[in-house]
Amino acid sequence: MAKSASLPWDVVLSAEPFRHYKPDREVYLGAADLLGCKPAELMMVAADPADLHAARSCLRTAFVQHPLEVRPAGEPDAPAGEPFDRCDIVARDFLELAAKLA
Repeated sequence: MAKSASLPWDVVLSAEPFRHYKPDREVYLGAADLLGCKPAELMMVAADPADLHAARSCLRTAFVQHPLEVRPAGEPDAPAGEPFDRCDIVARDFLELAAKLA
């Protein structure tokens, strides 16, 4: 995706090097270690509540809405109640996320 869209990434992390997979804390703690920072200095940004639920045990979290997304139970993807109320930041889009981080 990064190559075809000409996106300049410094690093793309995956769970494979840590031999653990979400929701194991080792994935997030390993990423912090690899980047040379404390877990509290990282933020998991996602549009999937399950990803954020797993990460918030050791990282800050931000939920970015997908307004056209429909969850498996048929409800729209909107920040109301669990798990959104436990995220550090809830944003309508990445521009709002950037503004809230500033």
